[in-house]
Parts: sequence; C-alpha cells; structure tokens
Amino acid sequence: MVYSAAAAVFKNQHGGHTSWTRELPRYPPPTNQRAEITAIIIALEKALEKYNDLDNDPWLDVKIYSDSKYAIGCMNEWIYKWSQNGWINAAGKPVANQDLIKEASDLDDRLQEEGKVEYIWISRDKNEDADRYCNEAMDDM
Repeated sequence: MVYSAAAAVFKNQHGGHTSWTRELPRYPPPTNQRAEITAIIIALEKALEKYNDLDNDPWLDVKIYSDSKYAIGCMNEWIYKWSQNGWINAAGKPVANQDLIKEASDLDDRLQEEGKVEYIWISRDKNEDADRYCNEAMDDM
C-alpha cells in the first residue's frame, strides 16, 4: 500500500501556524510530484479564502515556499511554455500532471488579479516544519 498526501502550512508573524493536508486519489497514481503540486494548490486555495474573508480589498503579497524544484519550476517558468505549446513538453509528449498544474495556474491567475504571488524554492532543511506537520496530519488520517 502506498499513501501520499500534500500539505500546506500558513505561518503568521507571531510564530503560530495552521496546516492543511489532502489525501491524493488512487488515480492517477499518487507521486511526489503530484503531492508537491497539490500542496501549491492548497496554499493558493487558502490564500484566496483568506483574501475573500477580508472586509476591504488589499493588495496581496503572497509568498509560497517549497523544497520542490519541480513545483517551483512549474509555477515560475515551465507553465508559460507548456500553455503556449498546447501542453506538450520538449520531448513532444503531453505534460505530466497537467490537470493539477492547470488547476494551480487558474488559482494563481485569480490571486494575481489581487496582487503578487511568488513561488520561492527553499532547501529541504528549511522546510522541516511543513514536513513534520504533514506527517502529523497523515498519522491522523
């Protein structure tokens, strides 16, 4: 049996945190890359929810950190090439995980209308809290 989940962690300036996780469906088969993109989706959904809960319309400055070079690369550069190429990669094959990448792109577009969204790669050792929170949440599943 294989279990895979994605998690996003919101940390506030006072040291508190809130984390969310989502179990991945069995099909398409769960992979680390699908989990990493799903974590980006969760973070974007939560940022959009927080924005919609506000009384005024502030300019957003959203920063999403991930230790996944794949997820950050998807959101920062490859997504634009793939959408222009009809979701065909450099090898001439359909882009893997395009269902999730397109979903992340749609959420990103909605947030970009309200401000700025940045995707920042961090090393795995700087992402230990998110990994720990994800593992704790998976233990409760």
